[in-house]
Amino acid sequence: MNFIGGLVGVAVGFLLIKYSVTLTDTFGRIQWAEEHMHSGMSGTYSLYRLTGVAFIILSLMYMFDILGILIGPLAGLFGG
Repeated sequence: MNFIGGLVGVAVGFLLIKYSVTLTDTFGRIQWAEEHMHSGMSGTYSLYRLTGVAFIILSLMYMFDILGILIGPLAGLFGG
């Protein structure tokens, strides 16, 4: 089940990166990103792309059960 969830997460991350311009055109610019993310491109595009990269990394960690190993010691804090 981790494998399927990981693949879905990687696909979502890839789509966020690929369609960042379309998402910005559809939903408009994010003012916080425009003010605080000064990069070569617009801040909103960068925010969508960084979110996509984070989705891919976290999904791969979930897929190979690395995420569980890293978060496992914190389970006692949340009653898990």
